[in-house]
Amino acid sequence: MTLRSPLRYSVRAVKHHLARGGVIAYATESCYGLGCDPRSARAVARILRLKRRPRHKGLILIGSEPAQFGPYLAEPPDPWPQYWPGPYTLLLAAGPHCPKWLTGRHAKLAVRVTAHPDAARLCHSLGMALVSTSANRAGQVMLRSAAACVKAFGSQVKVLPGRIGNRRRPSTIIDPASGGILRV
Repeated sequence: MTLRSPLRYSVRAVKHHLARGGVIAYATESCYGLGCDPRSARAVARILRLKRRPRHKGLILIGSEPAQFGPYLAEPPDPWPQYWPGPYTLLLAAGPHCPKWLTGRHAKLAVRVTAHPDAARLCHSLGMALVSTSANRAGQVMLRSAAACVKAFGSQVKVLPGRIGNRRRPSTIIDPASGGILRV
C-alpha cells in the first residue's frame, strides 16, 4: 500500500494523546470517525459516552494492513480478503485476548483495512489498528468535517484535519462464515 499523502498533524502528539486514553476524530471514507487505542478500556468508554452508544453493540477496528488485527483475532483468515483495502468490514472470530469492550455481546470482531489514504497513513504511522465509529451521537447524522466535530465534541476529542472520501454510506459489514451481509 502506498501511503504518500502528508499528515497535517504531529504523529508523536497523537500517539501521546492516545496513550493517555484520549479520543481522536479523523477523516474516513464516508464521514469523520471517532477513534482510540483499542487496548484502552477508558478510551473506549469515552467514545461510547460521547456517542451515547450501548456497550453491547461492539465496535469496528480499522487498520492499514491486516497484520494490525492479529492481537485481536482467534486466527487470521487465509488468505486475507482480496477486496482490502476497501469499504468492507468483516466479522471475524475474536481471539482469547480480545477485550470484551470491543466485541460487546458478540463472539466476533468487526475489522476493516481502510481505503482512505489519510486514515490508512494514520494507522501505519501509529503502528496499530484504531477503534473506528462514526463521529455522531447515536441516531444522529454522521459528521463530515473537522469543524462539525469541534462543534459537537469540543475539547473532549482531539480533531485531526482531513478530508473525507467520496462514499455516501458507511462500510458494508459481512460475516464470511455465514455469507451474511449485515449492513450494505
